[in-house]
Amino acid sequence: MTVGILDEHPGDPDEVRFFNRELSWVQFNERVLALAEDPALPLLERAKFLAIFQGNLDEFYQVRVAGLMEQVAAAVSGGNPDRLSPTQQLAAIDRLVSDLSRRHQAVFRHDLAPALAAHDIVFCDWSDLDAGDRTHLGSIFEERVYPVLTPLAVDPAHPFPYISNLSMNLAVIVRDPASPRERFARVKVPPVLPRFLVLPDGHRFVPLEQVIAANLERLFPGLEVLGHHVFRVTRNADFEIEEEEADDLLLAIESELTRRRFGRVVRLEVEPTMSEEIRDLLVRELEITRDEVIELPGPLDLAGLWALYDLDRPELKEPAFRRTTQPRLDLTDEEDLDIFEVLREGDVLVQHPYDSFTTSVQRFIEAAAHDPSVLAIKQTLYRTSGPGSPVIRALIDAAEAGKQVVALVELKARFDEEANIEWARALEEAGVHVAYGVVGLKTHTKISMVVRSESGRVRRYAHIGTGNYNDRTARIYEDLGLLTADPDLGADLSDLFNVLTGYSQQSEYRKLLVAPTTFRRRMLELIEREAQAEDGHIVAKMNSLVDATIIDALYDASQRGTPIELIVRGICCLRPGVPGLSETIHVRSIVGRYLEHSRIYRFGSPARGHDYVIGSGDLMPRNLDRRVEALALVEDPLLKDRLEEILEVNLADDLLAWELLADGRWRRVPTERGIDTHRTLEERARLRSGS
Repeated sequence: MTVGILDEHPGDPDEVRFFNRELSWVQFNERVLALAEDPALPLLERAKFLAIFQGNLDEFYQVRVAGLMEQVAAAVSGGNPDRLSPTQQLAAIDRLVSDLSRRHQAVFRHDLAPALAAHDIVFCDWSDLDAGDRTHLGSIFEERVYPVLTPLAVDPAHPFPYISNLSMNLAVIVRDPASPRERFARVKVPPVLPRFLVLPDGHRFVPLEQVIAANLERLFPGLEVLGHHVFRVTRNADFEIEEEEADDLLLAIESELTRRRFGRVVRLEVEPTMSEEIRDLLVRELEITRDEVIELPGPLDLAGLWALYDLDRPELKEPAFRRTTQPRLDLTDEEDLDIFEVLREGDVLVQHPYDSFTTSVQRFIEAAAHDPSVLAIKQTLYRTSGPGSPVIRALIDAAEAGKQVVALVELKARFDEEANIEWARALEEAGVHVAYGVVGLKTHTKISMVVRSESGRVRRYAHIGTGNYNDRTARIYEDLGLLTADPDLGADLSDLFNVLTGYSQQSEYRKLLVAPTTFRRRMLELIEREAQAEDGHIVAKMNSLVDATIIDALYDASQRGTPIELIVRGICCLRPGVPGLSETIHVRSIVGRYLEHSRIYRFGSPARGHDYVIGSGDLMPRNLDRRVEALALVEDPLLKDRLEEILEVNLADDLLAWELLADGRWRRVPTERGIDTHRTLEERARLRSGS
């Protein structure tokens, strides 16, 4: 790997106790890029990872880089556990991302595109096309592209236009033949149109911006087009709501979404051929410095390669996995399945995408919506699958059937705010009681509770998950869900929903670990317990490890000899393998076909027994202190065996796994046994289901 965090730290590397959060994220995106560079992967899978890398980077600039730039503007310094100032972080990000972006483009231009061409998927430049191809694309331009284009002139009567976030644009230079004066105009490449236009043979693709550029005369009749240059703008898309001062949270967020469109520019992507005059004009009008300009060979915005992945070319993709139904939920005649009876007999653990979301979590909510014995459904909604969401539909059906339905909709779920506002209104119109959570906290927990009348008494059923109630992402995100009729967990969820919808100050729970009240404290207690035990052992799987207090507790446990094995998919600020500090700590990351998203925390030894905790919270300050999270203690021996199996496979992986070194670099785990976490868990799911 080329990205090393210690290389970016001034001073003595031996004094670094915490890796920088932002640079660690850049390393994660490099691991994504490495998948796109892997010649062993099918070609369309590699194209998909190029698109994911681009999308990840776009969000990183909109939020994290934008935040650092705000800190610099506000002269904020200090307070970072890694001791890098915002200015130092921005400089390091610029160096590292510039290198990765060039690699990203090189993979597409010099590796993937030629390889795809050998399979009749050809990326063409306009200059490569013959007269017949150009005539065909000219017709498409006239019929589908030209009507939605709006050239915007810049002159004393027309100020420099607003350039929208993540938009692709053409900077066009024109001249009246009767005048020597050159003029500037901007043409936005419409995001509503396909990123690549397809030629009649069905296997050649041309970037949309090149087709527009070849037909600029149609947009500026009577003028001479002297040149054009492609550029792309990224803006600050993060915002904070002062909830205490907002009379109406929904209206306040709608207002902030409007402001987001006009956030300051944090990145300008240009092609090398852009003239200095146009660069200077864009820098001046966008009110940025040359430091925010990134030069790339193009084509820009390779997130558009997602469309390529939709091609019907199964031979160029990983074999499709047919999701299985968890055996206890699997009956030939689905109408005979009483999911509530199943849960009364014992808890069920599901792991998506191996276990079908449709036949587990979705079935649980839909059964509750249509069961006449169900009195109430309470549910949190952080991200859903958009129009047609079966979970939203079930909640609406339940409300229309007269059930008491409460939906806690998190309006502040970044980049899903508009969708969640729309859903909140649709749910309210159907009679659902919609709440927006606790002031000052983001409700990130994934919980659902069903209240059912049974033989004159009330029984509660629940789902506690690590992932969203999103049937689409459940096909590609690895997540866990606990379906249970445990009375203590049901009582805990009743208490937690009262916190979310009312004025309750509940601070203690029976079996749940809840942020921001008990999660941090309980994690520290469990770490300390293992540090004191002669046979102490900690294994933890999560998305990110950032919190300095938790990391210090892990360092202390390591110094007392406790073996600690961490599986961290993304950001890791802990420095492993340092003599006298973290010798017994090993960190690995699994990056592959599915996005590792579940959180599993295991404490204990075979002799004393293992305690397993699963839920929605990572070990980050935001999850521990600024979000509502819920994690459950898993007690059923069979379910604990399943969690142990998942951890063992992750720790044995030597095909998808990377390991973090003490010098801050990640390297691939040497292949010895050929274990791929995703393929292994797919096969074991098939064996469990008998398919």
